[in-house]
Amino acid sequence: MRLLNLIKIAFKAIVLNKMRTLLTMLGIIIGVASVIAMLAIGEGSKESIRSTISNMGSNMITIQPGADDRGPARGSGGDVQTLTLQNYEVIKAQADLLSYVTPVVNGGGQVINGSNNWPSTIYGVNPDYLEIKVVGLQSGSMFTNVDVQSASKVVVIGQTVVDNVFSDGQEPVGQMIRFNNIPFKVIGVLEEKGENTFGQDQDDVVIAPYTTVQKRILAIDYLNQVIASAISEDDAADAVTQVTEILRTEHKLLDAEEDDFSVRSMEELISTFSSTSEMLTVLLVAVASISLLIGGIGIMNIMYVSVKERTKEIGLRMAVGGKGSDILMQFLIEAILISITGGLLGVILGLGATVFIENFLNWPTSVALYSIVISFAVCAITGIFFGWYPARKASALDPITALRYE
Repeated sequence: MRLLNLIKIAFKAIVLNKMRTLLTMLGIIIGVASVIAMLAIGEGSKESIRSTISNMGSNMITIQPGADDRGPARGSGGDVQTLTLQNYEVIKAQADLLSYVTPVVNGGGQVINGSNNWPSTIYGVNPDYLEIKVVGLQSGSMFTNVDVQSASKVVVIGQTVVDNVFSDGQEPVGQMIRFNNIPFKVIGVLEEKGENTFGQDQDDVVIAPYTTVQKRILAIDYLNQVIASAISEDDAADAVTQVTEILRTEHKLLDAEEDDFSVRSMEELISTFSSTSEMLTVLLVAVASISLLIGGIGIMNIMYVSVKERTKEIGLRMAVGGKGSDILMQFLIEAILISITGGLLGVILGLGATVFIENFLNWPTSVALYSIVISFAVCAITGIFFGWYPARKASALDPITALRYE
């Protein structure tokens, strides 16, 4: 009953100074809203990255020339030629944990159809590419292994290429286009995938047999990379180890020598990007939390003012038998009510901010329940921590001195 009365007294004191209370809560409101919005952006980006990479093929394994660049003094895969067709053939023959394997060579150039042209990238692969990348055909068909063996001039193109070089609405399948003045017949169109999390247009591609790209476009006899698909997601880590051992044997590397290639699974990429995203989220939340600290200081300041203004009231309460603990609880409850009310308003503002960010800025967001729970916990702690000292100061006032205070 005593606690209920103290809450009523604290509530009346807050209501009597509405504008001052609102300004005091402003720091808490902005702090809580910022924390919720920043955590939502961080969680949303992590989920978007995981979804994007998984859509590329959750079992996919990428083998690139050059040492792994994640460590010190490592080479770049773009300026070395340590992957060959023989390496691909050996991996395909010996790696029993892989279900699909394809070599990849790629280069940039202009796609031309009549007076229309578009800068794009041509990828030389084999028919396994679609299975590894988990992408289907919108129309037409994929080229075959016979086309690969004969280096046929056939291509499958993405929707962005279709939109830019067949702008008159013409059906692309069966039509002839040129890539860097080399004529190709369009035999298929890929399903539309749109942009990934990194802003890359996944539909701006031209796919052809790797033998054709090697001989007619790039004039090279090495590979830019090899991509494969593990039998299952659970086998991906073992498949990476198996491929690494096969290539070390193929490249005749001694135990003390570093790999002159890198083998990575999608899970590694997800982990790497998620770690980066988590670091950025922590940084954003730390910056947003400064508002909570400022809000707490505001509460302490206003409670000091309140103690000064109500010194005579405190003295009168103590003179008629009020205990110091009651005075302490009264001011502490005021501080907690201010911080929790600010927290509620902050949660509403934070949820509104995430809706705005997702719908108008097109940033991925995901509000986690723990962010709301943490915000409320921080609000309560802020109210207790910053309200306790002024409340303690009020409860320690001498009644006679307080009554004489002007």
